[in-house]
Amino acid sequence: MRIMMEETNGRKHNKPLSETTVVVAMSGGVDSSVAAALLTEQGYRCIGVMMRLWAEVARGEGSGNKCCDEESVEDARRVADQLGIPFFLINVERPFKERVVDLFIEGYSEGLTPNPCLACNRHIRFDYLLNYARRLGADYLATGHYARLKRQADGEVRLLRGIDVHKDQSYVLSMLGQAELRDLLFPVGEFAKDEVRRMAAARGLPIHSKHDSMDLCFVADDDYRRFLSDWAADAMSAGEIVDVEGNVLGRHVGLPNYTVGQRRGLGLSGTAAPMYVVALAHSRNQLIVGPAEALGKTELAALEVNWTSGRPVSAGSRVLCQIRYTGRPLDCRVFPLQNGSVRVEFEEPARGISPGQGAVFYDGPVCLGGGLIDRADSGSCLASSAGTPAGRVAVN
Repeated sequence: MRIMMEETNGRKHNKPLSETTVVVAMSGGVDSSVAAALLTEQGYRCIGVMMRLWAEVARGEGSGNKCCDEESVEDARRVADQLGIPFFLINVERPFKERVVDLFIEGYSEGLTPNPCLACNRHIRFDYLLNYARRLGADYLATGHYARLKRQADGEVRLLRGIDVHKDQSYVLSMLGQAELRDLLFPVGEFAKDEVRRMAAARGLPIHSKHDSMDLCFVADDDYRRFLSDWAADAMSAGEIVDVEGNVLGRHVGLPNYTVGQRRGLGLSGTAAPMYVVALAHSRNQLIVGPAEALGKTELAALEVNWTSGRPVSAGSRVLCQIRYTGRPLDCRVFPLQNGSVRVEFEEPARGISPGQGAVFYDGPVCLGGGLIDRADSGSCLASSAGTPAGRVAVN
């Protein structure tokens, strides 16, 4: 299969593969290793690059970042040696700490539920690393993401879901624009994960059976609540648990310990119905809970919206909106606003909308773009909460 499709204009048009340089972002895992193998076999001139990312010190033993621990570095180096391509390890600890970890800490401290993978892709992988590749003179940056690119005759590049719906990663790539998409390759997006593992085994790659990394890479013990207790202690102050009517039901042990939709671990008893976290009211340090039906919201507002085509959709466009990485796409209408935000109206109430997470829009398999959820409501997201009846708690 030919991974790169010729562009209709620009410096890559009709360029021989043997003269086309691709920096492959390597992690020591199966996906990036197979990506490097496929491109090398097709004749691309590949360079493997791995990023050394920040992590808290794990029991005094150095970096605990699971994306770049010593085993992962050695695995990536072994694969590069086997493929006969150069391999470089670059230090990105400082920008990763500032643009990903610090934003993660600040988000939770402000009552949000941030997605660090979105921030990492926006600021590190497809900014810092992509520009590093360009400085090396590379034509493309390739990664092991499960997503696809479709290059149009007019030069536009569309971002599509990966073939494997269970591994699709287009959600965390929704911040990409045309300037980035034109310089990217996603070689494994055309395959299912099982097939990628089989390809790794068939090529004798030493990582073919390696497990996927699923946790926060910079948290040493995978316990993000413990991490926040250490790094955002001021945000961990106790406060009231109130229902949507404003009645005090108990005490919480710090808002960062809770997420929208959570049922267990609230410490409540004697309520008429099971209670779920409906919202985190940071300004009042209150945890707002309610019955399952209180989770359903008909609208949300998202900020910092990026459109992968470079053009917003028309106001009122019917699209699909995905509000979590593994969430089900929901039918909605989107209304872009002048300040780079959007209002989203769902056809049916959406449950578990969490400010700080991504709201990503699709037209079938095409990822149109996305932004960060600012608030959710059962009415207009643009309306002021000043009209909330006395005694009731605004949950947006």
